[in-house]
Amino acid sequence: MKKIELLAPAGSYEKAKIAFLYGADAVYCGTSSLSLRTRADMQDNDLEKTIKYAHEIGKKVYVTLNIFAWDEKYKEIEEMAKKLEILKPDGIIAADVGVIETIKEYAPSIPINVSTQANSISLRDCNFWYKNGCKRVIMGREMNKEQLKYIMENKPKELEIEIFIHGAICFAYSGRCFLSDFLSCRSANLGDCSQSCRWSYNLYAEEKNNPGELMPIETNEYGTSIFSSKDLCLIKEIPEIIEMGVDSLKIEGRLKTEYYVASVVNSYRNAIDDYQKNPDNYDYTKYLKELEKVKTRGLTTFYFNDRNNKDIQEYKGRQYNENYEFGGKVVEYNQEKSTIEIKNKLQVGDTLEILIPNQIEAYQFKIEKLWDEETNEEIKNISPGVKGQKVKIKLPIKCQKDWIIRRKK
Repeated sequence: MKKIELLAPAGSYEKAKIAFLYGADAVYCGTSSLSLRTRADMQDNDLEKTIKYAHEIGKKVYVTLNIFAWDEKYKEIEEMAKKLEILKPDGIIAADVGVIETIKEYAPSIPINVSTQANSISLRDCNFWYKNGCKRVIMGREMNKEQLKYIMENKPKELEIEIFIHGAICFAYSGRCFLSDFLSCRSANLGDCSQSCRWSYNLYAEEKNNPGELMPIETNEYGTSIFSSKDLCLIKEIPEIIEMGVDSLKIEGRLKTEYYVASVVNSYRNAIDDYQKNPDNYDYTKYLKELEKVKTRGLTTFYFNDRNNKDIQEYKGRQYNENYEFGGKVVEYNQEKSTIEIKNKLQVGDTLEILIPNQIEAYQFKIEKLWDEETNEEIKNISPGVKGQKVKIKLPIKCQKDWIIRRKK
């Protein structure tokens, strides 16, 4: 089987390191103001650090310039393209043809990956982008597997194909939405989406015989999340996708936590590796079990298996997993007292799970003792008060820096 790329989100330099630690072959990250996630914590100096670090360990970085740009944005785009020509990421992700032409002019040595925002869903789309000098096309999530298979069998051999396998699905077609701009003056197409599709709405119908009289149409007292999609999850379909020859499998979530990145990347890393080692014994349920611990909404295969699939919408709104949460991150291992950065309240008696890179089963243990990080005094509990707050704890196994720990509620 050919090598398949596992591509993870990196909303910050720290998240990029976590993604690589847990098995990502590459990450994608934005520029400070020219991507569709401008609220991600990736400033230009962090971008430089990320690219340098990735290349030192033999990994890749793709940079997003995937906004739909007004004319007044192009001076900034030109300057960023010049900078990327120097930094040498492994590709630039773009959708706007004006932006793509600018990249060709000012960053001619950097490959162009066509963003899913370009709505590429056909062989003709792929052929067009290939003829216009693009290296990779990120296909629209609206495609099913038969359509994808047809493209894989007929596309130019040198053209790479990337698909999304996990994460949030935008209510709009390939994410090209104006709802956020209309409702909150924050443009999704300029990287500042307020996720209006996740809000709860109250619906009203006007009475035919009484103009101006509105009758509520509600599922419950909180309204309904009529625009909110479930999260994509193609863990069961990994064998089919690998056999098709898709080049890169992409996880959505640049605004998600380090815990999310570690858990999801680790699950798919193990799934891909296990299938390629032993195709006849692929059991997706053990990976799905891990993914279920970090889901924020229901999971769906969207249209991948069936264009008529109706199990797509999350009408009850955001459904956080109630059994697990981000516990902390290992800062320094010590056989007696390790230091971890806490992310939620921890107390003696809590059940924790250590996420071990390249191992699907987490290591579970109970907190027996906690110590104040500065005074070494024994304490019963600790709650996050400031960013980066730490505590000392005895870990049952040898851990490496940045290993993620989750808390079982």
